[in-house]
Amino acid sequence: MLVHLSIHNYAIVEHLDLEIARGMSVITGETGAGKSIMLDALGLALGDRADSGVVRPGTDKADILATFDLVDIPEAHTWLAERDLDNEGLCILRRVITAEGRSRGYINGTPCPLGDLKALGELLIDIHSQHEHQSLLKTDTHRRLLDEYAGAVDLARQVQLAAKRWNQTRLELERLSNSGDEQRARHQLLSYQLEELDNLGLGEHELEQLEQEHKNLTSAEALFGICRQVIDQCSESDSGNVLSALTSSLNRLGAATNSPKALSEAANLIASAQIQVEEAVGELNRFLDNFDADPIRLQALEERLDTIYTLARKHRVHPTELPHLQQQLMEELEGLNASDESIERLGEELAAYAQHYKEKARELSGLRQQAAQQLAGAVEQEIQRLGMPGGRFCIELTANEGTELSPHGLEQIELLVSANPGQPLKALAKVASGGELSRISLAIQVITAQTSRIPTLVFDEVDVGIGGPTAEIVGQLLRRLGERGQVLTVTHLPQVAAQGHHHLFVHKVRNSDTTHTAVASLGKRERVEEVARMLGGIDLTKESLAHARKMVVSGKA
Repeated sequence: MLVHLSIHNYAIVEHLDLEIARGMSVITGETGAGKSIMLDALGLALGDRADSGVVRPGTDKADILATFDLVDIPEAHTWLAERDLDNEGLCILRRVITAEGRSRGYINGTPCPLGDLKALGELLIDIHSQHEHQSLLKTDTHRRLLDEYAGAVDLARQVQLAAKRWNQTRLELERLSNSGDEQRARHQLLSYQLEELDNLGLGEHELEQLEQEHKNLTSAEALFGICRQVIDQCSESDSGNVLSALTSSLNRLGAATNSPKALSEAANLIASAQIQVEEAVGELNRFLDNFDADPIRLQALEERLDTIYTLARKHRVHPTELPHLQQQLMEELEGLNASDESIERLGEELAAYAQHYKEKARELSGLRQQAAQQLAGAVEQEIQRLGMPGGRFCIELTANEGTELSPHGLEQIELLVSANPGQPLKALAKVASGGELSRISLAIQVITAQTSRIPTLVFDEVDVGIGGPTAEIVGQLLRRLGERGQVLTVTHLPQVAAQGHHHLFVHKVRNSDTTHTAVASLGKRERVEEVARMLGGIDLTKESLAHARKMVVSGKA
């Protein structure tokens, strides 16, 4: 619970230190004295938004510090421990806002983002404002109130998450399925094209070899004639050939006697030339012996090359790029196959998410139906005590239509009320006046607060528009809440103020050139005087003091 609140240079507060006890603490004072400012400052320590306008004029920063005892809040202990912010003993939240508009937050002396302050603050304090009844006109508020009362907030989050996952999976499945016709056509085309390339079976370097062989065969007659002519000129011509000329030359040189050395060298070179010519003739003869100018082979080569060239033209690539194209098409086809597998997998996931959603949503519906009857009965009893005799209150759960999985569960939740006997139940926004709405809101807040795990409850003028005996009942309700934990309530009603376990009086202190807010913890006598002031005005009479004393005593009783 909140044990200490320190405020420095915030709005009209110069310096304020409050020790806050267990039970119901009422906060009273004249209008404009700064009662709600205290709670606004507390809200900043809990992560509310702020601007430089909250800094007291003439100062450089506002500094708010709130200290909590976490003995009764194990959830807060766990939250701090998970972030290594745990501290033995008390938990201190601090907020600093500079005159330039910069803001810093601290948890146990460690700087932290405002989101962390807010998350931790939600575990420490539950604040109910005088304007909260306006939110009762929203169906989102109806659902939140019922889920909180049913203790189903975590389960509601699970349902919301399950619906979100289902919807994301459904959208992805629709995206893939909508492109299914196009993908199937592409799959069929790729399969056909790959089948053509597979049937072609173009081997490595095959095209180069085929083209060379084709070139050889198409020039076969010319090659044959050239080879025969060279052989004839070198060795077979009757009119003279190269080999016979070389042999005759060698014979003449060999017949010479006492030939000079130059002739011997020439003879050696001619002999070498003779050997090379003979080898060349032998090579040409072997080529002719093995040369196959089969026209059937030539036709086969031309058909094979034509198939390769035609397929290359069809795909608009060079014939040498066909193997690379085949690999690309194969990879694309594998991708389409993977897409088909993804569709199948997403379908299975969608069914699993839907089943998980239905299980959690049915569980949530069961808790809601049970809690709706209990909460409606309790609120109905309280609004009758709060000046609406014969009033009826109901929480209606209407099943959702359609196949969509709603993130809010299987039903719509709406608060219905009948303010007067004999009138039918209708939507809250259609039948409740401003005063009735305020009382209904207070009844709901009081009832739901009784089931809250948060030990500190703050009520900021929630009793506006209520008076007389009803106001006394409001005070009794708040005091009852204070007996189970800690309640801070800002009020203008003496009937409520008299019910408190403790009384804090907010007032302005005016000096010659400055004005600031101060808070005093009232003793028994001062408290009676403050209640008398709230009853009768500035001048305190014996009658007003006696009435106030009686109210305070009755409140304690």
